[in-house]
Amino acid sequence: MALLNTYKMSKLIRKITIGKDYKIDAMHYSVGQEVYGGHTICDIVEEKEKYSIYIKKNKDVMPWKDFNKNMAVSVEYNLEY
Repeated sequence: MALLNTYKMSKLIRKITIGKDYKIDAMHYSVGQEVYGGHTICDIVEEKEKYSIYIKKNKDVMPWKDFNKNMAVSVEYNLEY
């Protein structure tokens, strides 16, 4: 059940921005964005101490990046419910 709840919660984040200056020096990652050789960002998950970005290619899903919660982070939530 905890895994199912984590999966449902992961669908809440649609975009994460890392960096102090949102418009100039930050990196933006969005669900559906193509990255890293044809992979697509499929999930952005908030965990206790970090945010994790998962990518997908074909049927394979793998972790791609983790960001410590001590960093400057802006999160946009998915408003489709």
